[in-house]
Amino acid sequence: MKKPDKRGDILQAALELIAAQGFHGAPMSEIAAKAGVAAGTIYRYFSNKDDLIAEIYQTLEETMIEAILEESSGGRPVRERFLALQRVSIKYFIAHPLHFRFMEQFFNSPYGDKMRRDNLLGKPGKNNLLIGIFSEGLAQRILKDFPLPIIFSLATGPMMFMMRDHVFGFITLDDALVERTTEACWDAIRR
Repeated sequence: MKKPDKRGDILQAALELIAAQGFHGAPMSEIAAKAGVAAGTIYRYFSNKDDLIAEIYQTLEETMIEAILEESSGGRPVRERFLALQRVSIKYFIAHPLHFRFMEQFFNSPYGDKMRRDNLLGKPGKNNLLIGIFSEGLAQRILKDFPLPIIFSLATGPMMFMMRDHVFGFITLDDALVERTTEACWDAIRR
């Protein structure tokens, strides 16, 4: 008989509720009810909602990085690594739409603002594969001479909107469309 994983149940319930209702629309009491635990039980695993949100983000980021690293490892030219990272990211989010919905909300919140600021300023301990690729591309003069935040926005902004449109059913992303759009994002930033 499998032992109940209350912590895992809480994380999954919070992920589902936040993806559907946003951070403010997912109170701890509702997360507890969805997880099938008493409201106080959450606080045995997480000190507060911020701690819970940070844990979900960390778990998703680790899972994504593991999937992405297999396809976009170093040693290849900047262009190939960029295209591989974008392709794998999109395919990951297609396979995990809840993860996309959570990450989109995370990055468009004060949580994501702080993380983006830290990544763009090169704070130690941050693992941002795209920032590394962009920094290398700028140093090699492969990319347009724009500040790093503009390069990041030109390359990732369209992909986020495209993924959102896919999740909401406005478009259907197949391999050919993913390939064409990742190439278009590369064209936006290359010299």
